[in-house]
Amino acid sequence: MSDTTIYTASKIVTMHSSNPVARAVAVRDGRVLAVGSLEECQAWGPHVIDERYADAVILPGFIEGHGHTMDALNSEQSYVGFFDYPLADGSTVLGITSTAALISRLKEIESGLGDDEILLANGLDPIFFPGEPRLTCHDLDEVSKTRQIFIRHASGHLATVNSALIAAEGITRDSLTPGVGKDESGEPSGELREPPAMSLASRAFREMQIRSINPGLVRTHAEMARNAGVTTSTELVGLMLLLPQQLEAWHEIVDAPDFPGRMVLYNLPSMPGTSADYDAMAEAFLALQKSDTPKMRNGGVKLIIDGSIQGWTAKMQWPGYFSGEDNAHLLTTPEELKETVKAFHRRRININAHCNGNAATEIFLDAVEDALIDFAWLDHRHVVQHSQTSTAAQYRRMAKLGVCANIFINHIWYWGDQHAAITMGPDRVRSMWACRTALDAGVPISLHTDSGVTPIGHLMTMWCAVNRVTPSGRVLGEAERITPYEALYAATLGAAYQLHLDHEIGSIETGKRADFAVVDASPLDVDPLAICDILVLGIVVGGEHFEAPQNAESGS
Repeated sequence: MSDTTIYTASKIVTMHSSNPVARAVAVRDGRVLAVGSLEECQAWGPHVIDERYADAVILPGFIEGHGHTMDALNSEQSYVGFFDYPLADGSTVLGITSTAALISRLKEIESGLGDDEILLANGLDPIFFPGEPRLTCHDLDEVSKTRQIFIRHASGHLATVNSALIAAEGITRDSLTPGVGKDESGEPSGELREPPAMSLASRAFREMQIRSINPGLVRTHAEMARNAGVTTSTELVGLMLLLPQQLEAWHEIVDAPDFPGRMVLYNLPSMPGTSADYDAMAEAFLALQKSDTPKMRNGGVKLIIDGSIQGWTAKMQWPGYFSGEDNAHLLTTPEELKETVKAFHRRRININAHCNGNAATEIFLDAVEDALIDFAWLDHRHVVQHSQTSTAAQYRRMAKLGVCANIFINHIWYWGDQHAAITMGPDRVRSMWACRTALDAGVPISLHTDSGVTPIGHLMTMWCAVNRVTPSGRVLGEAERITPYEALYAATLGAAYQLHLDHEIGSIETGKRADFAVVDASPLDVDPLAICDILVLGIVVGGEHFEAPQNAESGS
């Protein structure tokens, strides 16, 4: 039997500039042998023809450059987010749209717990309840005055807890840890902002973390990715430097032939708000990379510099937030950040920096520039992750420094109306998620979902970047729209470039891995407003086929 298989399709969009569209692709040994017409592929010798995708469209497999396997927790624990959330089996968990509905859901969960169990839930964001007071410990006391309750916000940067937890952990009006919310009388409000404050809820926070780092979540995450056409995903809170004992379990899962995708980890060298011997961590990372396989790699390190815009903990330049209380604080100092960046940069380790606020972006760019002066590395491709409020001047600076931007474009749909009305204001919101500005400045961009914060899926990120429409129907920053082709590039080759993997994945061309997304229509051919309605039929990873559940949702 031949070792070459030729797949035919109604259309193949390759993202290869010399050969942009084809009707057939030949695969051998998990790699692309040829792309073109059926006759051109047949010229390579003995083969079999597989017509399973004859009526479908084949795209390069989507690449999620900022994912989290904790999105699988929405299948395994109580989801209390505002928007509906698609699960790995193709079903959907319904969102919570009011405080009353939240309390009702929590009471239902609480009734099924054992005596000493903590009530843990995920996905809350009080910003979606604008006519109601911000959720406090007293609201959660309606669920239980004796059981500890810990509700992680959608951003992962805040939590709201009840009075029983506050008392059990000894959190008081005198607690000095930054981020402990206080009410008008100075007593703890129940809101804990950023990891140093969240960790005061030691038992609940530890249990939430243990659930979040379970290696078994990665398979569920990959199944969610499969449903969205994603063939390579990332874990942007990789813990292989802090918990190296997890490495073997991860490899056992990801390297298995039936695992539907590839994973790239960006590992924390320290927990947010803490320090470490970063030179030692950099050496440990180089040793870690020796374990890399074609399906699981350690791509670099992740530094978390600030917090969440909708949680008012992202660090903004003047004039700050449009309304609400500015609770921002940096999770590192500019001086420490410079030394941290140098430790990894000088060893040619790629750095991804969480920068939601433009003040955070600025100090990261300062640190990169400082490192480049001391240690030349022309192809570093360090990444500003999220880059939601980066300014035009900062994008021009990124271009000169060789820095990339991975833009959290999904915020347009999930929080765009709130940013316009509450956090950024109706004028400044137009320049958020500035894809057009970045591209015009020459900055390589990708798009991401921050999976777990919003559902994984690049048909939605593309839809947001092309249309910039919010749930209320308003267009936020028409001048920052990009074309469907530019959005597809960002979701494929753009992300591959940032991962230093554009020589292997991101386009369908000879020599690259046979990683495809199979869909029912091309995002380059449909009405731009219909991009998110394209149906994902499945994926191909290294020539292996993985079908999406028949009841799976479309890109939205």
